[in-house]
Order: sequence, then C-alpha cells, then structure tokens
Amino acid sequence: MRSAGGLAVSGNIPINAERLLSEIEHISGFSDVPAPAVTRILYTPTDMAARRYLKQLADAAGLPWREDALGNWFVRLQGTEPDLPAVATGSHIDAIPYAGKYDGVVGVLGGLEALRAIREAGITLRRSLELIMFTAEEPTRFGLGCLGSRGMAGLMAWDAMRALQDANGVSLEQARADAGYTGELESVKLSPDAYAYFVELHIEQGPFLEAADREIGIVTDIVASTTVRVTLTGEGGHAGTVPMPERNDALAAAAELALLAEKAASFRSRGLAVATVGMLDVHPGASNSIPSRVDLTLDVRAREMRVRDAMLEEIHTGLKTLARSRQVQHEWQVLNHDPACQSDPRILAAIARSAEARGYAHLSLVSRAYHDTVFMARHFPAA
Repeated sequence: MRSAGGLAVSGNIPINAERLLSEIEHISGFSDVPAPAVTRILYTPTDMAARRYLKQLADAAGLPWREDALGNWFVRLQGTEPDLPAVATGSHIDAIPYAGKYDGVVGVLGGLEALRAIREAGITLRRSLELIMFTAEEPTRFGLGCLGSRGMAGLMAWDAMRALQDANGVSLEQARADAGYTGELESVKLSPDAYAYFVELHIEQGPFLEAADREIGIVTDIVASTTVRVTLTGEGGHAGTVPMPERNDALAAAAELALLAEKAASFRSRGLAVATVGMLDVHPGASNSIPSRVDLTLDVRAREMRVRDAMLEEIHTGLKTLARSRQVQHEWQVLNHDPACQSDPRILAAIARSAEARGYAHLSLVSRAYHDTVFMARHFPAA
C-alpha cells in the first residue's frame, strides 16, 4: 500500500470516468419529471429512492456510511490517524423543478469516485476523507435552502427549523419523521474540530467558464444572498364590473414590485447584483376575477453585503410607497439573510496547483449561485 503523510499524493490517481458518468446518468432517473430534466424534492419517495441508490454504491465499495437526524449522509475513507480532523467534500442531490442532472450530483458522486479511486489505488492517508451529501440544499420544499449545512453549522434556531412548513402545511419535523429521521435535531450540529478542510465540487451554472474556454473554475467567494416572502393584499372583484380607477389590484402591485427590484439590481449590476421574483401565487386565480392577494418570493444577491443590503432597503422602501399609492396592504418576511463567503486561500492554491499539474486551464471567479460551502465555511476552512 502506498502511503501519504499529508493531503498531497504525487502522481495521478486513475478515476473511472465511465463508472462516474454511468452513475450520474442512473441517478438522474430518480425524477418526478421526464428526462432530460430532473425534479427531486426533499423527503419525497423519489428523493428517498435516490438516497438508497447512493447507499448501495457505498456498500458496494466497502465504504462505511452514517446519517444524522436531518438525513445528511456521510461516507468515510478511514485514515491512519482517525482521531485527526478529517478532510471533507460533498454537495447535494435534491433538485429544483426541471433542473439539470449535474447540479449537486457531480459533487456527491464525484466525491464518492474520489474515495473509491484512492482506495482502489492502494493509497492510505493520514487524515480520514469524508464525503457529505447535504440535505435540502435547494429551498424548493420548505422555502429555505441549505437546511442540512445550516444545521451542521448550528446557524439556525432549532425551534424555527422544526416549525418550517411546506406548501401543504407539513412541518419539517413531521416530514423528516415520515422519512425515517427521528433523532434530535440538535444532534446534527458538528463539533468545531470535525474537519480540517472542506471543498465542494459543483458545476458553474453560468456562462463564464465556457466563454473563457476554461475547464476549471476556482471560486474565490460566494455572493451574499437574501430571500424575502412578500404578501400583497388588495380587493377582489369581478373583472368586468369594477372600473379601473376603483381597483386595488394585488397583482398589478406585485408586477410593479418586480420591476422595482429589476431596476434596483440593474443599477448595481457592476457589483454583481441580481434580484429575482421567482415564485408568484395569485388568489383567487380566475381569469375573470381581480386578484385580491399575491404571495411572492424575492431573491436578492450581491458580491458585497453592503450592496445587497442597500438594494434590499431600496426595494423595501419602494414597496411601502407603491402599497400606499395602490391602497394595498403588504407583508415583508425575511426568510434568510446570509453573509458572503470567502474561500480559504490555501485550498484555492491547492486547486490551482492540481489543475496546472494536470494541464487544465483554470479561471478564478465569483459564485453567484448558493452552496452549502457558505455554511461550512463559518466553522471550517472551505472553498
């Protein structure tokens, strides 16, 4: 057996690319919509079937695994000094409606392939390596993303997490119990010395690598992100009988808010600012009825927190003004307000060295998408 005292192992470790691609293709079949799109929502039968498939792969590789009370999944390749903080990698397998097959999955199955390749090459490492599949990176079911990593970092009040509800009124507590996860939520939190480093492999989900003709993106930082749920309540009525000057149309107010958010972000676009109204629920939802209530989500992001916060303030102030002028009521509920994340420079340098040693062209970039790394980085060196 070859041995490596630290993290670096000289020479290339052969990766079974055919096996990895086959497994990515196979897991994409666990979906609630037809291929090539993927929909895989937290704790649904589809999600649980995909989880069982991952466990089968780990078992076949002879790699021990465990799960916590939220369903975060851990696969370990034991080092020669198992009491040392491990080096961790991982991502997620839940998928928003009509997602692509690589989102998150590359980081999970890619991490599993790395563990298998090291084992199959007969290499032993001083530190253990651990693969993590994070529960609910996507906010699809409970309106809040990165539930697993938030819990692992202890960055959300446990009672608030328990009380989260999906669109059908099912609480997170009930949903996880129905899925077979019944331990105490507090047990999810990791000890501060659990990991020496954490690194996440993910697809870019953007155009910059392709435009620059680069193979590897090295993420220097992840933008600050906020999600707000807004409710606008006006006055319903018949679409044909209520004159235009007498209307208090909640949807018209929502449309104005969406344009206001677009303007606020466009004005700050050089600061990598974006704003999106991504969900819109109109009541009563009839073609001949004036909308009386609209529930929507507002997603606001920027590289710098001060830019993000200024944009939020402008949008919130504008909402108050348009609500008065249109005579509608409004509610503004901040679901998450998370800081930007800076990557650990030692990990960035290691990634760059590895890419160059293997002849891969790389590019430093900012991740405008959200990842579990944001929360892992609150306690561990991460990139």
